[in-house]
Amino acid sequence: MALNRSFTLNDGRVIPAIGLGTFLSKPDEVTKSVEIAANVGYKHFDLATCYQNEHEVGIALSNLKKANPNFKREDLWLTGKTWNSFHRQEHITKGLDQTLKDLGTDYLDLYLVHWPVHFKPEPSPDGKNAVNLNPLSTDPANPDVAEIALDTELSCTEVWKSMIQLRETGKVKSIGVSNFPVRILKTIIAETGVVPAVNQVEAHPLLLQDDLVEYCKEQNIHISAYAPLGNNLQGELRIIDHDVVKKLAAELGKTPAQVLIAYGVKRGYSVLPKSVTESRIRSNFEDFELPDDAYNQLVELGRKQPLTVASQGIPCHSAEFPVRHLGYLPWCLTPSDRSTCLKPRHYEGLSDELPIECRS
Repeated sequence: MALNRSFTLNDGRVIPAIGLGTFLSKPDEVTKSVEIAANVGYKHFDLATCYQNEHEVGIALSNLKKANPNFKREDLWLTGKTWNSFHRQEHITKGLDQTLKDLGTDYLDLYLVHWPVHFKPEPSPDGKNAVNLNPLSTDPANPDVAEIALDTELSCTEVWKSMIQLRETGKVKSIGVSNFPVRILKTIIAETGVVPAVNQVEAHPLLLQDDLVEYCKEQNIHISAYAPLGNNLQGELRIIDHDVVKKLAAELGKTPAQVLIAYGVKRGYSVLPKSVTESRIRSNFEDFELPDDAYNQLVELGRKQPLTVASQGIPCHSAEFPVRHLGYLPWCLTPSDRSTCLKPRHYEGLSDELPIECRS
C-alpha cells in the first residue's frame, strides 16, 4: 500500500506528508538540494529565518521556474518560521516580508512561531536582518561568558495574536507553532479562540511525547516532525543508528531512514527529513507503509528507552551547548532545577512562568 501523501489541517488546507528539512543545510548546498528534491517530487519545504539560507532556497525556486514552464508556485508547500527576536508585532511583519523577498514569493503556505520564548529585539550588527537573531548579554563580573538576552515583557499570546493578524493579510495561508508544550497551547487557545493548525516538534520513536500528541489530536492540531531520524546535537546515538531500526530495515528491505519516515507518517505526522545528498533525498521520498508489527516494535523501543526531555516539544540538550551558544536551557527549567545546572545570574529578571515547565 502506498504511503499517505498528505494530511488535512484544521483550516481545511492540505499539507504534504513528506517535506525536505533545511536546518543546518549550508547556503552553497541548499540550492542544489531543493532543486533535486523538487524534481524528485517533493512539494513541501521546511524553512526558517534562523537557518539563514532562505535566499539560497529562493534561488532554487527561481531556477526551477526557469527550467520548467509548467512550474507553479501553488503546487508547492512552503513553511516558514518567525525567529525568537522577531516576536514583537512590528518585527514579526518585517521578518515575514524579508522571508518572502528572499524566497521570491508573495505568500507562505504555513508560518510558525519557532519557539515559545522571546529574545530582545536589538539592532542587527551586520544589517542582514531587521533585528539581531541572537542578542547577547554579558555579566560585567564574567565578561567572557555571554547569554541570550530575553524579552521578558512579551507573552506568547501577544505573539499568537500577531500571527492571527498576519493570516488576515493573505501573506500566510495557515498559521501554527513549533516546540510548544501543552500548557502554552492551552493558554494561547483560551486567550484568542484560535487553534494553531500545526505544532512542529522533534518527534521519532525515542521521543514519543504521548501527552503532547494526545492533546494535539484532541484539538485537531497537526504534528509536523522535525529531526525524524534523530539528531546528534547531544552527541548521543541517533535513533537511525539504533540496532532495532537497522534490524527492521534489513528485514523489510528498506533503509533505516525509510523505516523512520514511514513510522512518522503512520503516526499521523508530516515528516521533515533533512539531506543534501541526492541519493538520500530520493530514497527518503519512496513509497513505503510500515507494517503494524514493525511500528509496534518502534513504539515499544520508545517506551523502554525514551530520551529525557525538558518539556513536551523541547529537546533536552546538554547544559554546555545551549546555554553558551543558544540560550535554550534557561527557558525550559523550573526554578527548582535552575540552581542545579546554572549560576543564578542566568535567571535574573525571568518570570517563573517563562515559558516552559521542566518535565522528564
